[in-house]
Formats: sequence, structure tokens, C-alpha cells
Amino acid sequence: MIGLLSFIGGYVDTFGFIALFGLFTAHITGNFVLMGAMLVHPMQGGLLKLLAFPAFLLGVAAARIIVLNYEARRQSSMHTLFVIQTLLLSGFMVAGLMAPFPLTSDTEPAAILAGMLGASAMAVQSAGGRMTLTGSVNTTFMTGNVTLMIIDITDIVYSRNAELKAQARTRLRQLLPAVAAFFAGALAAALGYLTCGYWSLGLPILLLLILLAGRRRWFRIN
Repeated sequence: MIGLLSFIGGYVDTFGFIALFGLFTAHITGNFVLMGAMLVHPMQGGLLKLLAFPAFLLGVAAARIIVLNYEARRQSSMHTLFVIQTLLLSGFMVAGLMAPFPLTSDTEPAAILAGMLGASAMAVQSAGGRMTLTGSVNTTFMTGNVTLMIIDITDIVYSRNAELKAQARTRLRQLLPAVAAFFAGALAAALGYLTCGYWSLGLPILLLLILLAGRRRWFRIN
């Protein structure tokens, strides 16, 4: 499941960046950097990035409320979280299809709505994964994963502590597929944008539906 979620994360983040003037739907840090850079080098997309931030925050808060409610009943929240993410991604696709393609203005209402829905969808995945999935692998951005991966490789090669080596190998078996899948998702998003435009968001939506269909096997009960 980590691999599929990482593919979705890489796909949606890259698609938003290409289609919406450099908007990172999952990587809020990147949006902060770009908004700061705009003070020196003006570029389009400032409004999109600004409005994506509260949309992301609301997505995280909503995911947290859902998880807390399910935890109170000692039930898994993952099914509901993935349903909501699927609906938000579907809204991202529909709103994008209503906007001009390729986009020429960052004030286009349909494009702004698309960006906000995409950011909310990734917020649900990011927060939901952190609260409900086992392990330390993040599926929406890879900086931390790559850092841990290099630390683990270094421990395996250099450390003389057998227990530390074993822990590093175990974690590395999770990190490597996640990083590879995220990168594959990024490449697939570029190809999808070029060939199918916003219709290509149907691929991550389909993957979420596959995860929903196999939820009893994939998800850990909270």
C-alpha cells in the first residue's frame, strides 16, 4: 500500500506543479519558497499558492477530526479517509476540466478551485498516513524519506552494531519502494498531462479505488 500511496503522492504533486503554475499540492514547503521567490522574481501562480495553504490546513484538520471520532469507537478510519480523498481528487479533475487548457491566468476561478481541492486531497493523505499507518514512511513528500534512506544505508555499510544494521535493513525495505514509486508517479504525471490533460487524474483516482476495494487486507485497525 505504501508504494501505491507514494505513486499517488508523486503523481498529484507533479501534476499540480505542471498544470497550475508551479503549485505543490502536497509540498507546502515548496509553495512557501516559491511565494518568497516571487518577491524577487514575479511570476504567475501567487494566488493559487496562497489559497492552497488554508485548503491544506482544513484538509489536515478534517482528517484529524475523522480519525479521533473513529478512534473513540475503536474502529479504523482509513476507509472514510480514502473515500474523502477520492472525492476531493475527483473534484480536482472536474474543476480542472472546466478551466482553460493550457491555463493562461492564475485568477481563473475553476483553476483556483482545482488547486484547493488538490491540496485538500493531499492533506488528507498526508495527515491520514501519519496518524493511521504503521512505520515512518511518508507518502506525500520524499525529503525525509531520502534522508532516512541514506542514514540507513550508511548504518548498514559503516556501523558495527548488528541490531542497528537489522533495523536499518527493515526500514530500508519500506523506504526504497516509496521513493521509487513517488518518482515513477512524477514521471507518469508529466506523461499524463501531455497526453490526456486533466483526464489523466483518473489514474490516481483509480488507484485509490483499488485501495478501497482491498482495505481489509491493507489497513491496520486503529
